[in-house]
Amino acid sequence: MPPPTARPARRAPRTARAFPATRTTALALTATLALLAGCGGADDGARTETAATKAAARPAVPRVTAPPGLPGMPPVQDPKDIYAADRPGMLSPVVKGFPARVYVPNTNSDTVSVIDPATYQVIDTIDVGRQPQHVVPSWDLKTLWVNNNRGHTLTPINPATGEAGEPVDVHDPYNLYFTPNGKYAIVMASLDRELVFRDPHTMEIKKTLPVTCAGVNHADFSADGRYFIVSCEFSGELLKVDTEKMKVIGQQELPFDGAMPQDVKISPDGRTFYIADMMAHGMWVLNGDTFTTPKLLPTGEGCHGLYVSRDSKEMYISNRGEGTISIFDFPKNRLTKKWHLPEGGSPDMGGVSADGKVLWLAGRYDSEVYAIDTVTGKQLARIPVGGGPHGLAVYPQPGRYSLGHTGVFR
Repeated sequence: MPPPTARPARRAPRTARAFPATRTTALALTATLALLAGCGGADDGARTETAATKAAARPAVPRVTAPPGLPGMPPVQDPKDIYAADRPGMLSPVVKGFPARVYVPNTNSDTVSVIDPATYQVIDTIDVGRQPQHVVPSWDLKTLWVNNNRGHTLTPINPATGEAGEPVDVHDPYNLYFTPNGKYAIVMASLDRELVFRDPHTMEIKKTLPVTCAGVNHADFSADGRYFIVSCEFSGELLKVDTEKMKVIGQQELPFDGAMPQDVKISPDGRTFYIADMMAHGMWVLNGDTFTTPKLLPTGEGCHGLYVSRDSKEMYISNRGEGTISIFDFPKNRLTKKWHLPEGGSPDMGGVSADGKVLWLAGRYDSEVYAIDTVTGKQLARIPVGGGPHGLAVYPQPGRYSLGHTGVFR
């Protein structure tokens, strides 16, 4: 998909308006004060004391406040670590009977290769629609959706049996996410320049949100779920979207000529967003709340995918252009290691095994998948698959619900 010839103009932000009190309100307030002033008497003190005593005797009525997160969203288990539910062995009862598999969408072959992670062997090949880009776990963890981008369909796979169901018509499904409360599926319609909010089960359209940037592709949500950050690959921009209102509330162009932002991931403490950029060769570090200009942290050529470790201490960063994986240490707030794939490669999208011991990445330009030891960085296997493997899903994984992509769990 070639980039557009021109980038859309940025809109000036709107400012909040303050509404003054009306004349009627002011007159009513004045009359009330006058009435109170004229009600004084010799026994005012006694009446006041009695009223105060009665008020003290009554139990205090607790103030009702709005929940801190997106309405309907499961509460955050640990405010210091939004990935606290993703520890090894913390599988939801929904997925405990599912066999461990790695589902690899082969964009050029129109298939999904199914790998048994215990043997590193392809055990099945599923025919799907044209140009499958990502395999996405549903919010309720019961279905895997294959995003057939140019076939304009989603193919459901039952992770309990590995069988594919009837495709669902969905236009331009490059990627797929789910709101943290499970109310909507969000289709990243890259070429259509739209975010399409749909029913998470039937995929019926609920709202279409046109955008002025090009190439919407990846996203992640704030800790409270009230907004999400979207990368726009072909115009080098970021969007900030209000989840509940389904409205763009911020837009900015990245300060790098030719920027191509990719994967988006929020830090365990919920304070920082990281955005991989395959042309800036690093990841942007962004304060999502303020949405000010982010800073670039160089990682390696073709920085592409971002994956948090099971203990929430590290993030694995795939550098597709140089065949390496950089390691970012969250507590130290810096890069600490870089692993090199033997004989090179093109590590792209993927995920971490349920026990946290293996990082699985698709080799986008090499028709293979890499299994990497997360302690030593050693390559454990190099598995041939179909052409153009992309957003593979390791499944099942720990977590209470899925936010989409190749498996972003909370």
